[in-house]
Amino acid sequence: MRFTEFISTCFCSLVLPGSLMAYTHQDTLRGSNGIGRSWWDVQHYSLDITFDTATKTISGSNNIVFKITAPPHDSLQIDLQAPMVLDSVVYSSLDSGIYNSQRLAIAHEGNVWWVKYPFHNIHVGSQKSLVCFYHGQPRTAVHPPWDGGFIWNTDSLDKPWIAVACQGLGASVWWPCKDAQWDEPDKGQDMTFTLPVNLECVSNGHLMEQRTLNNGMARWDWQVKNPIDNYDVTFYIGDYVHWSDTMMGEKGELPLDFYALRYNEAKARKQFSIVKPMLHCFEYWMGPYPFYADGYKLVEAPYLGMEHQSAVAYGNKYQMGYLGRDRSGTGIGLTFDYIIVHESGHEWFGNNVTAQDIADNWIHEGITTWSETLFVDCMMGKEAAGKYSRGNWGEIQNDKPLIGQYGVNNEGSGDIYRKGAAMMYMIRAIMDNDEQFRQMMRGLSDSFYHKTITTAQAEDYISSYLPGVPMKAFFNQYLRTIDIPQLEFYVKKRRLYFRFTHIVEGFSLPVQISNSTDSLIITPSAEWHSIRWNNGDDVVFGKGLLITIKNTL
Repeated sequence: MRFTEFISTCFCSLVLPGSLMAYTHQDTLRGSNGIGRSWWDVQHYSLDITFDTATKTISGSNNIVFKITAPPHDSLQIDLQAPMVLDSVVYSSLDSGIYNSQRLAIAHEGNVWWVKYPFHNIHVGSQKSLVCFYHGQPRTAVHPPWDGGFIWNTDSLDKPWIAVACQGLGASVWWPCKDAQWDEPDKGQDMTFTLPVNLECVSNGHLMEQRTLNNGMARWDWQVKNPIDNYDVTFYIGDYVHWSDTMMGEKGELPLDFYALRYNEAKARKQFSIVKPMLHCFEYWMGPYPFYADGYKLVEAPYLGMEHQSAVAYGNKYQMGYLGRDRSGTGIGLTFDYIIVHESGHEWFGNNVTAQDIADNWIHEGITTWSETLFVDCMMGKEAAGKYSRGNWGEIQNDKPLIGQYGVNNEGSGDIYRKGAAMMYMIRAIMDNDEQFRQMMRGLSDSFYHKTITTAQAEDYISSYLPGVPMKAFFNQYLRTIDIPQLEFYVKKRRLYFRFTHIVEGFSLPVQISNSTDSLIITPSAEWHSIRWNNGDDVVFGKGLLITIKNTL
C-alpha cells in the first residue's frame, strides 16, 4: 500500500481552554470588562514621561479623555502594575462653559487602582478626562519580547539603548491606562518623552517636535492619529541614524522611515530594502496598508522584534530566517528576514484588525504567520509558498486549544502561530479560487478596519465565502480541540472505503486523491463511505490539509 501523509502527530485527549489553570481575582480584573470599565470608552491618551537613566526610573502623567457610553459605576478602574505607583488622579470637565478640575480619591488593589467619584451623576454621552500622575521603576524584561518590560541595555559602543516590549504583560507595566485590547483610543495618542540630551528617541506615528531644554534634557513629541493597541505604544532610545523614503501604495504616498544603530547603517540599508516589495505584496493580498496617516517605520531594537504599530521593532541581527534559522526546514525560510516580514504583517492583523480578548489572539498570530506564506507566494510562487507553509506544521504541539480562557487575560496555546496559519492554508485550499481568497483576505482587513473583533465575527466572515462547507465544525475542530482529524481508509474488491475519526460533530472536508490514472475529490465524514477504485491498492492523498492518514487494513 502506498500513500502520502499530510502530517505526523500524536493524538491527545481534549483539553478545554483554561481547565488546567487556576485564575485569580486579579486575572479577572485585568481580563474582563467589569464594573470599573464597561461604561466608558477611551477617546484619546496623552502620555508624558521623563526618564532618569541613572536610577532606571520614570515619572510622568497620562491624560485619559473618555466618553460615557453606559450608566456609570461610582468607581473607575485604572491599571498600573507594581512596582509603579499612581500618585494622584485629577478629574477635568467642561460643564456649562465652566472648566472644573478636581483631585479624586484613589484606592489600590493589586495592579488595579480604583478612582472614586460619583460618576453615576454623569450623563451618558458626555466626555470627560482624567490626568493620572505616576512614578516608579518599571519591571525589567526577563526575556523580551516574550517575558517583557523595560530593556535597559547598551550597544556595542557602550551607549545607552533603551526600549520596552509588553505584549501579554500589558502596557500598564509602564503607564496607567485601561489595559484591555478591546478599547483603543479612537482619536489616537500623543506621546512625550523627556530624556538626556545626548540620546535620541523614536516612537509611534510622526515626530511633531524635538527641542532641547535648559536642564540637560531634551523633549520628543510624537503623535499617532489612528487608534492603537496599548501594547503597541512604544519608544526606542539610542544612538540612531535615520533615513526616509516613500512608497506609492494603494492609498497614495506612504511615508517610510528607518532607524538603525549608527554603526549598523550599511547593513540596515541592505536588509531593510525588502520593505517596499514586501508592503506591495501585502497590499495586494490583504488590502491597503492600514496606517497611512501614521506612516511605516522599521526600528532596530535590543530584542528580537515586535509589531509596534507604525514603529516595527527589528532585532534579527541582520540575518535571514529566524536568527539565521529556517523554522520551516525547507530552505525557503532562509530567503527572507523572518522578523521584518512577520512583524510587518501584524500591521494588518493584530494592529488593524485586533482581537477583543487575547483568548482570540489566533486572529493576530495565525493570520500574520500566514502572511509570511503570502510573501513567499509573491517572491517565489504558489508552489514554494505551499512548501514553506506546510514545513512549519512540524512545530505544531497540539498541547491545548488555540482559543484561551475568556475574561482572564489568557492567550491559549502557542500553536496560534503555526496551527492558525495552517487553518488559513486549508481555507485557501478548500476555496480553490485564489482571487476569491484574496478578496476574502482584503475584505477581512477592510470590513474590520481599525476595529476590535471576536473569533465569532472572524468565523462568520470567512464562512460567508464558503457556502455549503461545514465551516462551523471546521473552526470548532481546529480552534477548540487539540485533536487532528484522522482519515481512515482501506481498499477492498476495487472499492475505496474512507471516513474521518477524532473529529467534532459535523466535521467534513474535501480531500484530493489520485492514482496513476485518475484524480478526484472525496468528502469524508464520520461515517464510512466508499467509491469505485479500479487501480488496485495505489492511493495518493494530496497535500493541503492538516490531517493524518491511516490505512486500517
